[in-house]
Amino acid sequence: MHHLTTLPNGLRIATAEMPHMASVCVGLWAGVGSRHEPARLNGAAHFLEHLLFKGTRRRSARRISGEVEGIGGYLDAFTAEDHTCYYAKAEASRLRQLGDVLADLYTASLLPAVEVERERGVIREEIQMYQDQPAQVAEELLAAAVYPRHALGRPLAGTLGSVSAMKRSDLVDFWRAGYGARSTVLAVGGRVTHAEVVAQFTPLLAGLPAGRKPRFARWQPAAVGTARIVVDRRDTEQVQVVVGYPGAGRHEPRRFAVRLMSTLLGEKMDSRLFQSLRERRGLCYSVQSETAAYAETGLLTISAGLDAKQLRPALGLIRTELDRLCARPVGRRELREARDYLIGQHRLGLESTTNQMMWLGESLLAHGRIIAPQEAEEAFARLTAADVQAAARECFGTGFRALVAVGPVEASEDDLRTWVGARGR
Repeated sequence: MHHLTTLPNGLRIATAEMPHMASVCVGLWAGVGSRHEPARLNGAAHFLEHLLFKGTRRRSARRISGEVEGIGGYLDAFTAEDHTCYYAKAEASRLRQLGDVLADLYTASLLPAVEVERERGVIREEIQMYQDQPAQVAEELLAAAVYPRHALGRPLAGTLGSVSAMKRSDLVDFWRAGYGARSTVLAVGGRVTHAEVVAQFTPLLAGLPAGRKPRFARWQPAAVGTARIVVDRRDTEQVQVVVGYPGAGRHEPRRFAVRLMSTLLGEKMDSRLFQSLRERRGLCYSVQSETAAYAETGLLTISAGLDAKQLRPALGLIRTELDRLCARPVGRRELREARDYLIGQHRLGLESTTNQMMWLGESLLAHGRIIAPQEAEEAFARLTAADVQAAARECFGTGFRALVAVGPVEASEDDLRTWVGARGR
């Protein structure tokens, strides 16, 4: 059962009551992420996420983690393009302790100068670690190619230059501007009642200043030009290749059809790409498709890791499968199995207190309301073969937006453009 209460300062408290569970997961969500950063502060949201664990007036960094891990729980956080989330999970009887720790770090962190400098070094090491991971490099290069000169195209962790130049005052200002009550959601899933959550957290969070909802520069599709080919040649065992196509924004009704189409294409073991490239031809170990949805735009990506000599036939088979989706409606059985897979995975995921907490936070920040799980399931259940074919034609009919290849690539950029489909725009 989902419940929602809005405090006078604008902070929203949402709960998923799961009386049959033994645990509780508490998340504090700030509606600010990497896309809210100006270019010179690229990486600020992620930098701040690190710093909020470094001590408050009441707790040292060690005590923050110790008070959660010491009761058998865990504490973590993550930064995304649209939001930042701090969450903790433990036995349901520990709700009060989890809430006190999270509220303390969220509202009363000190951001000490010595920790800013120490964590600056840690994040630089993190960025360099990512640069040693070809798949991660490919993803970042693709985002930069699809969204040039825009926040959506910049790396979440920032660059060595931007992180090195950031001042403590920049981070404090970013925190104060983005973590106001109106842009904050407290989401709780587990063996709790809504009344007890509201009663416990209101004193902890009612004093948070209302603030303003953070704004961001919208991506303008008109800025999209000829599809870009990016090659990062390096001495690795495999080539990591990723191709990006226009997807659907999170408010577009067709987003459900795009996700179902991606499932058919490459999100499970009997998907078309997996069967075609791996099972029948043995060209690669991994191949998959994914979707990303933002407020005003979306992206569908197809990625694979393979030997450089297999790049040409693999890209050709990918193009063949995309053309087939555009040309012929999906069969009744394949459509039913893909729908059942999505709905089944959705239901299994929501058995977790953590995933219930995630569902609440993402729903409220992305859509301004709690979307009932049944609503999403019914949207998938209504989809027809014609809906999937229409989505395929919109995504793939005009070609790709960008292709990135990282590794010992022997082909030229013109070769890659031809192999994946010369119609790329």
